[in-house]
Amino acid sequence: MSLSVGQVAKLAGITVRTLHHYDEIGLLTPSERTNAGYRRYTDTDLTRLQQILLYRELGFPLEEITVILDEPHTDELTHLRRQHQLLTRKADHLTTVIAAVERAIQAHALGITLTPQERLEIFGDFHPEDHDAEAERRWGHTPHYEQSRHRVASYTKNDWLRLKAEAATLTDDLVTTYNAGLPADGDHAMDLAERHRDHIVRWFYDCTHDIHRCLGDMYVNDPRFTATYDALAPGLATYLRHAIHANARRATPDPTT
Repeated sequence: MSLSVGQVAKLAGITVRTLHHYDEIGLLTPSERTNAGYRRYTDTDLTRLQQILLYRELGFPLEEITVILDEPHTDELTHLRRQHQLLTRKADHLTTVIAAVERAIQAHALGITLTPQERLEIFGDFHPEDHDAEAERRWGHTPHYEQSRHRVASYTKNDWLRLKAEAATLTDDLVTTYNAGLPADGDHAMDLAERHRDHIVRWFYDCTHDIHRCLGDMYVNDPRFTATYDALAPGLATYLRHAIHANARRATPDPTT
């Protein structure tokens, strides 16, 4: 059983003119013709057409496709395996591109107005916008979330570098204090906790002591935060939480005591 050029064009989603062109250049010559000279395509022809369209999807020019398909000792399975490998590579590349575009969209929504080079210089492999959806779900209804978005939207590259350097210094001092064995409820550790709160106030939003206590709890209750701090020093997340709570008590002493 064979199909007419119109039937094949409809089946393959291409034009009759395209099939005529493939015939004219010797890429796909139908195996049969009617007595009136009309083209008729067999199953073998359709298989070749499938290979042509797949290679076209991969970006191969028609002349190269002709050479590939006419290689001796190359069967349909060989072509399919080759195409699968090429399509997989293309899919991986597209996945990477899509992820980059999505991050750019999220970064725009978050208000991070940096060039790709600046983002790489500041954040490296970390993508802060990847966490924006969760942050919006958790705190999007609060004025602090809007305050943070508004501030971040105005930051330049130099602002981000200053923020990052300040955070790194604070973290280094925290690790040094922890490794020195100073108590979490001692003045030095509580002062560091207050610096931590001030850092948030200066760069993001008005972080009250109550909010700061909630953040300290999150550093212990959320495994992702715990892992980040404990990678610097095992037990650091819990230490910081205790220091934050102690500092909050120091700032707002219990009136019943």
